[in-house]
Amino acid sequence: MARFTGKTVLITGAGSGLGRATAARVASEGANLSLVDLSAEGLEDTKRVILEANADARVLTITADVTDDEQVESFITKTVEEFTTIDCFFNNAGIEGKQNLTENFGSQEFDKVLAVNLRGVFLSLAGVLKVMRSQGNGHVVNTASVGGIRGVGNQSGYAAAKHGVVGLTRNSGTEYGQYGVTVNAVAPGAIWTAMVEGSMKQINAENPREAAEEFIQTNPTKRYGEADEVAAVVAFLLSDEASYINSAVIPIDGGQSAAY
Repeated sequence: MARFTGKTVLITGAGSGLGRATAARVASEGANLSLVDLSAEGLEDTKRVILEANADARVLTITADVTDDEQVESFITKTVEEFTTIDCFFNNAGIEGKQNLTENFGSQEFDKVLAVNLRGVFLSLAGVLKVMRSQGNGHVVNTASVGGIRGVGNQSGYAAAKHGVVGLTRNSGTEYGQYGVTVNAVAPGAIWTAMVEGSMKQINAENPREAAEEFIQTNPTKRYGEADEVAAVVAFLLSDEASYINSAVIPIDGGQSAAY
């Protein structure tokens, strides 16, 4: 397939995990890439992976903080200057934060998680939607979470932010459909990434693998998902094949959200 030939795909949180896997997937289908992350090292690793697979791929990397208005405006401007359009946007930057009971979570930690996972998503979404509305087309996928459609214990900030992402997705989709723009979200569950591994370390610092094995037994599939499995769904939602899917939130969780 070459669903993204001649199209520009902007990805935040592109330095690892779901962002990297999606970047590799859409690059294999011809996309021009604008990759954004707070980690310059992570971006270079992602770029290396892509260019090793296709030396002719066009890849722009931009180190930026999605919680900062000016930096968000800057990476959007740089993307348009480099590629003229933003055809597709994977709004993916996020952090997990520390785990604790709500009463012990703390306002500073709450603010930190919401700054990246909700404010950052909003700022990036608003800036890109302005570009797409002027173009008269575009596809956006936001990264929500199973934690955005049901409760997840000990993660007040994360759950609040991801529920907010679901709200932003549904609201923006209803606003911008008339301009030829779709806005959807994926809600990953137990996908084995560095973030999930870090979560298991918080549960059991001495034996995170044991915590991981215990946790996955509650999933109907009894296994973790892979980043590539999420990337396949994101790529579909960013493509014209999904042109009549709008304001949807798609769980990618092995049935986890249905089992509770």
